[in-house]
Parts: sequence; C-alpha cells; structure tokens
Amino acid sequence: MLDRISAYIAEHKGVPVLLGVLLVVANLALALLAPGSWLVTSNLFLHLGVVAGLLGILLGDALGR
Repeated sequence: MLDRISAYIAEHKGVPVLLGVLLVVANLALALLAPGSWLVTSNLFLHLGVVAGLLGILLGDALGR
C-alpha cells in the first residue's frame, strides 16, 4: 500500500499541496459561515492543510529525484 501511495505522489506531485490549499480555504469559509463552531475555534482544517501542504512539498521533492 505504501508503494502505491508513493508511486502516486511521485507521478502527481501537486495533489497533496492542492489538498492543503483546499483545506485552508475550507477553514476560511467555515470561519465566515459558522464563526462559533469548534472547527473554527480549533482551526482544525487550517492545521491539517498546512501539514498536508508541507508534506506534499517534501515528498514531491524527495520522490522526484
């Protein structure tokens, strides 16, 4: 399973970064639409988006060589 995931990320380097950007935008949309919810106060999507984006950049660079 790990081999399939690494092969997919090596071929599609921008997908984890795009997922990270979408999670950050989703956090912004939630902050505007539901300002008091626990997802907004914890910034869960923001943190997951930043981690996914950074891991996508690191894995894409490491697997691309």
